[in-house]
Amino acid sequence: MKVRLNTDHHIQGDEPLAQHVEQVVSDTLARFGDRVGRVEVHLADTNGGKSGAADKHCTMEARVEGLQPLAATADAENVRGAINGAAKKLQRVLDSALGKLEH
Repeated sequence: MKVRLNTDHHIQGDEPLAQHVEQVVSDTLARFGDRVGRVEVHLADTNGGKSGAADKHCTMEARVEGLQPLAATADAENVRGAINGAAKKLQRVLDSALGKLEH
């Protein structure tokens, strides 16, 4: 599974962040194996340079062959929290969509 990170101009998409994103996505979605070809991760700071509660936003979009892209979003006080939240939600979305295909 390929993981692609995109950030807005308020979040620095450096190597440690990219590694963290890849690790979280790989760990959370590992059980889907080869069914998920790519995951697009979009990070944004909704308040720009200002601080605020739950102002970090993460959208994850999974590309599954034969299906439309599946997405999940999460907001948190920090980038890592938003990443973890979106990954868990995406796991539930994939469980639901792929479970329906099996039945």
